[in-house]
Amino acid sequence: MKKIKIAQIGTSANSHGNPIFDSLQKQSDMFVIAGFAMPENEREKFPRNMKLFESFREMTVDEILSDDSIEAVAVETEEIYLTKYALMAARAGKHIHMEKPGGRELSEFEELIETVRAGKTVFHTGYMYRYNPYVIDLLKRIKEGELGDIISVEAQMNCRHPESVRSWLSAFPGGMMFFLGCHLIDLIYRIQGEPKNIIPLNRTTGYLGASGEDFGMAIFEYDRGVSFAKTCAVERGGFARRQLVVTGTERTFEIKPFEMSAPGGIWTGKIEFFSDAWADSGVYTETAVFDRYDAMMNGFGRMVRGEIENPYTYDYELGLYRTVLRACNAL
Repeated sequence: MKKIKIAQIGTSANSHGNPIFDSLQKQSDMFVIAGFAMPENEREKFPRNMKLFESFREMTVDEILSDDSIEAVAVETEEIYLTKYALMAARAGKHIHMEKPGGRELSEFEELIETVRAGKTVFHTGYMYRYNPYVIDLLKRIKEGELGDIISVEAQMNCRHPESVRSWLSAFPGGMMFFLGCHLIDLIYRIQGEPKNIIPLNRTTGYLGASGEDFGMAIFEYDRGVSFAKTCAVERGGFARRQLVVTGTERTFEIKPFEMSAPGGIWTGKIEFFSDAWADSGVYTETAVFDRYDAMMNGFGRMVRGEIENPYTYDYELGLYRTVLRACNAL
């Protein structure tokens, strides 16, 4: 099968640009890396990120976009610039992998979606939990009716960031809800669809003088119940407590810990409850070790090759982005 010629635009301090570029290098059976560009002074802002790129050609954004042999672009700039560069790539007819969730302007994101729709190009976003083996299994079993009617989804993604990162969150509406809570909203929206109402409850803790909204929470109202997303940047042990709980009328499915580090990647645990007994301890299992970025970029490559369809449609991505903005009290 012909290899995909790809270039990367950007990297950042707090997201996944470097792991994505590393994964492209590892998957040399699928990708040929044409080069990279560092717009928005990223070379100067993130000097510790640059070593990974040293053996590849540094290009300008215009050089990447005007090269017809480059089929695909990974857009990995800082969040505020994502839609800007993804839209430029879309206008150039490139297949796009873009870091989540997009920039801050709805009108630009709407134009991006309409451009990729018109060009019938792949638009693939970096919501890493989409490639978690237990999330894939969960969505399949929900679709098959195994959980019954869904009553609620509870999603948490917590951590402990330094003051510098928590102040950096002030660049975004909703702070943590925009930065990491978008992963949780993706899960809730995928499982339950459009909510009847969203109640944003994002706050600035002020801990050690940080100025961003470092405590994010949003309530999603549905006919059968209430779901929530919570993401906190000042939680000790927060990474180990990241979890997803889906309550159905026939079964409860809890993914926890969502990700734990292991040699060669990460693993995930889950517990299922399907008994009516109050003291049911459930059935616990764990995944094998996997690499979230390798699975993500392999999926993108297969979409570009036409081997699989993207289950996350243009309309889904636009609806999700609007829902993220609503949860951030920005729409």
